[in-house]
Amino acid sequence: MIFGIDIASILLGGLAAGMVLFIVSVGLSVTMGLMGFVNLAHGGFAMLGGYVIVLSMRHWGLGFVPALALGFVVIGAISVVFERLLYARLYRAGELDQVLFTIGLVFIMIASVTLLVGPENQPLTLPDALRGQFNLGFIEYRTYSIFLIAAGTVIVVALWLGFERTRFGAQIRAAVDNRRMAESLGINIDRLFAVTFGFGSGMAALGGGLGAEFLGLDPQYALKYLVFFLIAVSVGGLGTVTGVFYASLLIGVLDFALKLYIPKGGTLFIYALTILLLLLRPQGLFGKSA
Repeated sequence: MIFGIDIASILLGGLAAGMVLFIVSVGLSVTMGLMGFVNLAHGGFAMLGGYVIVLSMRHWGLGFVPALALGFVVIGAISVVFERLLYARLYRAGELDQVLFTIGLVFIMIASVTLLVGPENQPLTLPDALRGQFNLGFIEYRTYSIFLIAAGTVIVVALWLGFERTRFGAQIRAAVDNRRMAESLGINIDRLFAVTFGFGSGMAALGGGLGAEFLGLDPQYALKYLVFFLIAVSVGGLGTVTGVFYASLLIGVLDFALKLYIPKGGTLFIYALTILLLLLRPQGLFGKSA
């Protein structure tokens, strides 16, 4: 019985972490698959969104849900401006130029947040309804973790329906598969890029706020978790929603278990498994073969 409870705790904790990883990473997967742009600043948008959400709750008295909505809208709008003024100039540039630009942007974000807010960790104050333990019948577990699992499930279903069952989703899939053909069909690629980039960055902001309670939120967030976002996208496959979802849950559960039982070197196994997987299947577990 105790062993079963331990397994349930690992699965629930890993699923909660995986849901946050998915919410942040799914936008990166779609934008990289659509634009072919190596955007290493995606974690920076997640960090900025987390700050907007946490600080608006603390200083403006916003509720949890309105603060999440504010973070999504503000960061989405800011990222569209970045995309039109900066990113669009480098779409035809080499990958090294894109990497140097986005890494430089990350350091600017880190320096700006450090200067304006400070280097300290910014705690997220949860509403009373999300504190404490929730009785699942077979185990009592953190209410906020259960909330993250439920919220992540709703988000992935909504994204899948939007991606697979709407005209805009069809345009995104068409542009991911064959950009030139999509342009020849009259799809406005520039508008598609801007809207998708803004939405993806807004999702990153949402994940940054939702994950601030247990991942922490400080200026180094943008670099600290960037490798996990990239691993989720690489394992799940570019341009996919369900692929990144499954990959994020797998990574979340594996990371949670390894940190629990091998706290000093558990992450090493994730890196090693990722390298092995990409050597055997470069397009990821759920990506399409070239």
